[in-house]
Amino acid sequence: MTYSHEVEHMCVVKKGPNHGPAPIPEEGKWIKSKEIKDISGLTHGVGWCAPQQGACKLTLNVKEGVIQEALVETLGCSGMTHSAAMAAEILPGKTILEALNTDLVCDAINTAMRELFLQIVYGRTQSAFSEGGLMIGAGLEDLGKGLRSQVGTLYGTLAKGPRYLEMTEGYIKRVALDKNDEICGYEFVHLGKFMEEIKKGTDANEALKKVTGTYGRFTPEAGAVKYIDPRQE
Repeated sequence: MTYSHEVEHMCVVKKGPNHGPAPIPEEGKWIKSKEIKDISGLTHGVGWCAPQQGACKLTLNVKEGVIQEALVETLGCSGMTHSAAMAAEILPGKTILEALNTDLVCDAINTAMRELFLQIVYGRTQSAFSEGGLMIGAGLEDLGKGLRSQVGTLYGTLAKGPRYLEMTEGYIKRVALDKNDEICGYEFVHLGKFMEEIKKGTDANEALKKVTGTYGRFTPEAGAVKYIDPRQE
């Protein structure tokens, strides 16, 4: 340690009380975190790239400072999906400090890591008051049937109005319009369930029927007078 000439010639003044850091809630306990290993918790963070063309939702499950589980979900940019593949391999096993200073390939994923780090070290995790925290695998609970991300894709123009393309129920196959040409329901295909049926050996046409459903006033009896393909019409 090198001291300046001015400091070298100062006399010693004793330091008063030192109570340490304020405790933060972690997995059902109040912890005074002083080192990386004092940090545990599961939480989510959202990041974006500089042009804000794509976004990333990152979920990490941290135990004693080390990332045990990572869920990387990306949206809006084709290249991000490959970056996420690398990040999912890079993150587990790193401490949260290492992960913060690791190139996670995509700017949006790096930004998500920064935002998530702040939540974790300030005691704002999703599992702050869950005794013992959440088991490894809890990150998958955010995903739907067939382990697919919850994605909404909706589009609209002033000239032609709204188009529902994908919602949590699945891929929107047809949109129902009422007598005023307003949306009153839709037909969807749950692609996660569809692929599970296919893997079971179900015939594709039969599987498609099983996983197709409707929402809202979709039938003529309920007020639907017209059906459109939101991708074509």
